[in-house]
Amino acid sequence: MSTEKKDEKKKPWTARRIIALIGIILLAGLYASTLVFALMDNPAAKGLLMGAVFCTIAVPVLLYAMTLAAKTLRGKGVPPQERQDPDNSSDETDR
Repeated sequence: MSTEKKDEKKKPWTARRIIALIGIILLAGLYASTLVFALMDNPAAKGLLMGAVFCTIAVPVLLYAMTLAAKTLRGKGVPPQERQDPDNSSDETDR
């Protein structure tokens, strides 16, 4: 009986959760590569380090921007008075 209650409380793996998990793994890999490139004694290490540092900053910023764009396109981030009603497609200026 207790296993049934535990199974009911588990949330399904949604696309949003999977993408978040992939993002966490990607960022952890970027942090690890940044550390490795910083400790390497190789002529190409400086360029690789700068690329890893840039990606460490750019990837979360781009993911956040994509999340905002998705919310706006779905209408979740828009205040209610600014949302367009699909049933009433006429403009306010047409009256």
